[in-house]
Amino acid sequence: MLEITDLVRGTVAPEQLRRLQLQRLRTTLQRAYDDVEHYRRAWDLAGVRPQDCSMLQDLSRFPFTTKADLRDNYPFGMFAVPREDVVRLHASSGTTGRPTVVGYTSADLDVWAEVVARSIWAAGGRPGDVCHVAYGYGLFTGGLGAHYGAERLGCTVVPVSGGMTERQVQLIVDFAPRIIMVTPSYFLAILDQMDRQGIDPRGTSLDIGIFGAEPWTADMRREIESRTSMHAVDIYGLSEVIGPGVSQESVETKDGLHVWEDHFYPEVIDPITGEVLPDGERGELVFTSLTKEAMPVVRYRTRDLTRLLPGTAYPAFRRMEKVTGRTDDMMIVRGVNVFPTQVEEQILRVDGLSPHYLCVLTRPGRMDELTVRVEATVSPDDHRRDELREQLARRVKDSVGVTVDVEVLDPDGLERSLGKAKRIEDKRGAGG
Repeated sequence: MLEITDLVRGTVAPEQLRRLQLQRLRTTLQRAYDDVEHYRRAWDLAGVRPQDCSMLQDLSRFPFTTKADLRDNYPFGMFAVPREDVVRLHASSGTTGRPTVVGYTSADLDVWAEVVARSIWAAGGRPGDVCHVAYGYGLFTGGLGAHYGAERLGCTVVPVSGGMTERQVQLIVDFAPRIIMVTPSYFLAILDQMDRQGIDPRGTSLDIGIFGAEPWTADMRREIESRTSMHAVDIYGLSEVIGPGVSQESVETKDGLHVWEDHFYPEVIDPITGEVLPDGERGELVFTSLTKEAMPVVRYRTRDLTRLLPGTAYPAFRRMEKVTGRTDDMMIVRGVNVFPTQVEEQILRVDGLSPHYLCVLTRPGRMDELTVRVEATVSPDDHRRDELREQLARRVKDSVGVTVDVEVLDPDGLERSLGKAKRIEDKRGAGG
């Protein structure tokens, strides 16, 4: 395995990495075909075999894997090892159907800890730092993934998990962590709690925030960094591929997330045709695991929209542009494609509005309507409320091209999420 020091020093040559990728890819394809019935059946139907992959570009000949495939093989049908060799299980919430289950061998957990340790290092963390982990622990991969990666790096870990926001603030004051790992939306709730307690976030020990598990914008970064004295950097991952630590933004450049390509091979495809797009073109992100034992994934469609760019801080590894939308989060409002992050960008540019918002879709007649419910930073009078409403509606119309209704709420008018923020409420099927 490549060491953190190799990455930091930039001593890994791209050609060396490509050779390693091909070797690991061919091994993964053979294991998936031999040991996972789903892959064997799907590839036989498509007329491809592992030996058909003689170069990295040949991967495009293999079928995609989707979340539906994982659900259809619930719970352990995608495992490539006997269940007895699986030392840990994680799963999605299953709010839209059966949960997706993922398994790990001891070697998988070692790889996971390594790539998260790399990620924390790239974010600026160092051995001996106190790391406050406020991602949820349990079946969600965020908390335990961050925890073991921080320990692997040599940090002192504070395993707080989500919730109990007053206690989060108290522990930040008392334990003086340098690093916090948390969703950006919940970190905003922590900052709001600091304000209520009369604590200046700029005066705390926090120096690095490693934020992931939900799309967030450059404007959100500016909002967080303006309210604190910390660096806000992005981490990316998903349970089906391994969890957090698939890619990481460097604190030195803050220009996208370097993919740890010795373990995860990325492609970007046209989400409609499935055609592989050249680097630099925006489309849907697809991942193939290169070293996972318990549950290898081949060409997994993430639904995240991004593009691949040359490496900067770590030249051997390509960067993925910051994910600001998902194909399944896209709202189509009167023929216009709208992502929540586009609305968020405009909210953050209106002085007097906070980043706490919800997009509500309704269909009172024949046409879809979008209402943006957003909190003000302080309770406004009626005149100020009208000003804020009109300003945001105009900005969204000018930038996105769709007319929206706006409801300006008092502070704390929306329910706070302890993990991933809920940004869309679709009431079109509920008579709304």
